[in-house]
Amino acid sequence: MTTRPFLGAATAIVLALPAYAEGNLNLYTWSDSVAPELIEKFEAETGISVSVDGFSSNEDALTKLQVGSSGYDIVIPSQHFVKIMIDEGLLMDIDASALDAYAQVDDKWRGQWWDPENAYSIPFAYGTAGFAVNRDVYEGPVDSWSVYFEAPEGLEGRIASLAQPDEVIGAAQLYLGVPFCSEDKSEMKKVYDLLVAQKPDVAAYSSDNIENRLGTGEVGAHFWWDGSVLKTRNAGAHLEYAAPKEGLVGWLDSFVVPKDAENVENAKMFIDFMSTEENATVQYNYYAHSSPVKLDLTKAKYTPENAPELFPTVPVEFSQAC
Repeated sequence: MTTRPFLGAATAIVLALPAYAEGNLNLYTWSDSVAPELIEKFEAETGISVSVDGFSSNEDALTKLQVGSSGYDIVIPSQHFVKIMIDEGLLMDIDASALDAYAQVDDKWRGQWWDPENAYSIPFAYGTAGFAVNRDVYEGPVDSWSVYFEAPEGLEGRIASLAQPDEVIGAAQLYLGVPFCSEDKSEMKKVYDLLVAQKPDVAAYSSDNIENRLGTGEVGAHFWWDGSVLKTRNAGAHLEYAAPKEGLVGWLDSFVVPKDAENVENAKMFIDFMSTEENATVQYNYYAHSSPVKLDLTKAKYTPENAPELFPTVPVEFSQAC
């Protein structure tokens, strides 16, 4: 009697099981950005224990890495901050183009200026930054940044901005026709003057609790992100995401690995896991921001008909590392 057939069957069973890596993985992500069910699924499939901390600005993420010994294995900054982190030597070259995840990335997001060799990053989500209005407070048009920067009747003193100037300055440049990264002092003085003149109408400079501030009508207009507006509108708030003729500020967030990460292989495994068509679709449906990797469109719940926020009809210009 031979045991070979039994061993062959056993080997086939083992190969069919997911890799059971164990260990830890520490994520530093935009707050509430990763679907909790995917974290649970990844832990169950791999045995890896995942810890998630949140940030609310690219500046916070950059500061963490600049200080050093952050303890994080994956961070998810926006495109211009990926460039800054690469230039400052804060990221690990993970040979991203060799990962399984890279094959899932839409061609238009490959070889971009922030990571031209596709060595450091894999795209996670993209979208726009603009402003939304509460239609119970303001009934006028929202087809220009003038509504946000030069408050019309009904919005005087009832506008709110973000805590950080990054995307807000970009929006002001779009409105004034000033190129991103302009070094012309007179042009940038126009941006400064616009923001100073707007200040009396700004009720808050905050990136936190926006859904309540805007959704309840505490303010009538708020600088915000497309998918966040969508989710709050779907929760019952009477909001509209503006489509300013001057354009919207674009962003793309990517998975990157800090240079001092301790769990690099686990990080790569998570990036591949999140980029599969099945899991990317779950993430898209949860996060409500556009996906730069392939989706199962039969299960993707957001479309131009029910989620106009995610499908802009005006120009989009992406923030740059100036």
